Amino acid sequence: MADKRAVTLNVNGKDYRITVEPRRTLADALRDDCGLTGTHIGCEHGVCGACTVLVDNRPVRSCLMFAVQAEGRNVRTVEGLANGEELHPLQKAFWEKHGLQCGFCTPGFLMLATGILEAEPDISDEDLRDVLSSNLCRCTGYQNIIKAVRAAASEMRACQPSASL
Repeated sequence: MADKRAVTLNVNGKDYRITVEPRRTLADALRDDCGLTGTHIGCEHGVCGACTVLVDNRPVRSCLMFAVQAEGRNVRTVEGLANGEELHPLQKAFWEKHGLQCGFCTPGFLMLATGILEAEPDISDEDLRDVLSSNLCRCTGYQNIIKAVRAAASEMRACQPSASL
C-alpha cells in the first residue's frame, strides 16, 4: 500500500485536514474524505464533466486532479454556491428554466458556468455553447441549460456593483 500523506484542502472557505494516498483523486477526496457529495463522478476519464469544480476560480475536472495537487489552492464545489438558504443565480435559473432533468450532470454544469461567467460575464452565445458542450448531459438537450446560464448571467451582471470612475 502506498504511503499516505496529510493534506489540508480549502473547500468553500473551510479547511479539511485529511490523509490520502498520493494517487487519490480530488473527486474521491471531496466525496469520501470531506463528505461533499455534490461533486458527481461519471466517467472518471475527464470526458463527461460531472465532476467539475473550481480550483482557484478555474473549472477543473476533479477526477483528473490528485487531492495532493489541490493543497494550498482554493476549491469551490456546488455546495459552496448557495449563500445559506439563498440559491446562487445559476441554481435559481436552472430550476426556473428547467435546465435539469435527472440532475446527475447539474453540479458539473453549475460549476463550469460559474467559472466561465465569473471570468467572462459577457461571453458570446457561440463561445458559451462551445464551453458548455464540454460537459455531457443525456437528458435535457442542452437548450434549457443554455437559457438558464444566459438568464443567470443577466442577473449576475445586474447584481455586480458598478465600477466607479
